[in-house]
Amino acid sequence: MTQTAHDTGTDTSNDKATAAASGMSATERFKTDKRAGSGVPKERVDLLAREVLDGIHATIRRHKVTYDEYNALKAWLIKVGDDGEWPLFLDVWVEHVIEEVATEHREGSKGTIEGPYYVPDAPEQGANGSVPMRPDEGGVQLTWTGQVTSTDGSPLGGAKVELWHADNDGFYSQFAPGLPEWNLRATFTTDDQGRFEIHTVRPAPYQIPTEGACGRLIDAAGWHAWRPAHLHVKVSAPGHELLTAQLYFPGDEHNDDDIASAVKPELLLAPQPTESGESVSYGFVLDPSQER
Repeated sequence: MTQTAHDTGTDTSNDKATAAASGMSATERFKTDKRAGSGVPKERVDLLAREVLDGIHATIRRHKVTYDEYNALKAWLIKVGDDGEWPLFLDVWVEHVIEEVATEHREGSKGTIEGPYYVPDAPEQGANGSVPMRPDEGGVQLTWTGQVTSTDGSPLGGAKVELWHADNDGFYSQFAPGLPEWNLRATFTTDDQGRFEIHTVRPAPYQIPTEGACGRLIDAAGWHAWRPAHLHVKVSAPGHELLTAQLYFPGDEHNDDDIASAVKPELLLAPQPTESGESVSYGFVLDPSQER
């Protein structure tokens, strides 16, 4: 299994990439880019907050939680905040259910979680192009072809396919030092038949940050921290709902126990060997927007 720099003991100096530093960068970007849900009605906040608290109270009563266990939880919750890991915690253990509920009405392609490392406005590469990468970028060369259509089968020319993924060490540009700004990030625009061709490299599996509070939970519960190798995409077209997804590779040992519970059978690719690496065909079907 591919190891990350974090696994192999890379130090935490400013010029070295670490999973923890990437997680902190994601937290800071969330604070800058995301807006709080200030428009949520008080009645909705009241309903959700009360039911979450009722669930906690029921767990305490059902399992006879002790003061020692309560104090351990309290200390851990404080540390999650001190470590800046609330976005990490929520993205890993909660977001997949939010995504499931938000998209349950869709008839088109399946999606999954966004994760913490999306950056908008990646460089445009047209309908057929390569993702920006370093000359010595690690990983198997991957050629990906596909088509974007609507649920009625009509091709969606001018659709946007935003792609980003980790490098061969499990790190994302703009969240780890030493990587070019747009490394392994690009935007592709489909041709008049909704087709695209993307040239990139196959990413590696990686561990989520384990140096902080989330790592303590993983260790205390006897879990693992691994995410299977995946490609992130956002696919959009006028008059259609935005699709956010991750695409996975067969044979990864953590497809069945992804720490983020984000893998779906519909999101598995089927790469074929080529002289220069691998090729894969995978397209997207977008649902028309419900807003009229």
